[in-house]
Amino acid sequence: MDKYDITNAQAQMRKGFLEFPVLLVVGSGEAYASDILKALKDADLHIVEGTLYPLLSRLKRFGLVSYEWKESKSGPPRKYYNITPEGLRILEELKNTWNFLDSTITKLTKIYEKSH
Repeated sequence: MDKYDITNAQAQMRKGFLEFPVLLVVGSGEAYASDILKALKDADLHIVEGTLYPLLSRLKRFGLVSYEWKESKSGPPRKYYNITPEGLRILEELKNTWNFLDSTITKLTKIYEKSH
């Protein structure tokens, strides 16, 4: 019998929802990639640049975020991300979906805990 790979399952759960927390961060105000990584890390969601940059590119391709280059005092210009009006609309839909899923999982968790 194959052994269930819990680490893989946990990674897939995180990957499946990363767009939502990234949009939450960018939706809170203009952000440089390292600012986004720090905000996620401060919220105990650790992702690496190699995950973030492709995700930001995908969000830009779908018109959910935009960016502008700004001069930096300590090096080359930096790319700052902003949420677009379409990004705000999608963020609201994702928020509603998250609230529904959170409520559902909380109910099922309570049923499980009562039985154990």
